[in-house]
Amino acid sequence: MKTMKVTLQVNNEKVDLQVRPYETLLETLRDRLDLTGAKEACGMGACGACTVVVNGVPLRSCLVLTPEVDGAEITTVEGLKKDKKLHPLQEAFMEKGAVQCGFCTSGMLMTAKALLDRNKKPTKKEIVRTISSNICRCTGYKKIIEAVEAAAKR
Repeated sequence: MKTMKVTLQVNNEKVDLQVRPYETLLETLRDRLDLTGAKEACGMGACGACTVVVNGVPLRSCLVLTPEVDGAEITTVEGLKKDKKLHPLQEAFMEKGAVQCGFCTSGMLMTAKALLDRNKKPTKKEIVRTISSNICRCTGYKKIIEAVEAAAKR
């Protein structure tokens, strides 16, 4: 089976891998690197459960082939924690009760992180528009929006 060498910067750690040309970033993260925060739900990029940040942009890792992101900087939900301390978004999600079943949570966090990285003080309308690309079947989004607003104030 033909493989390709890729080098990734995953959660601030350099990783060299041999991957199949058709291997998705989601498969690489979950199966090879044991980073299981990103979830496969729809497998078609519609739900956002597999969202990770690639070079500052939230992307659906189920749609991205790993060879396409050779040399990229990738942040997963596991990479949010610094010095054993939760990221302000993670703290806000817990405080506001924005986590229920948890299946969409990592994708929501990564989408919100990318927003806050490019806009430290987003409006409620910007938050709603940004996270509307991620599906949550449990919370009704109200608590998620409140959590992102709270994190933006920290």
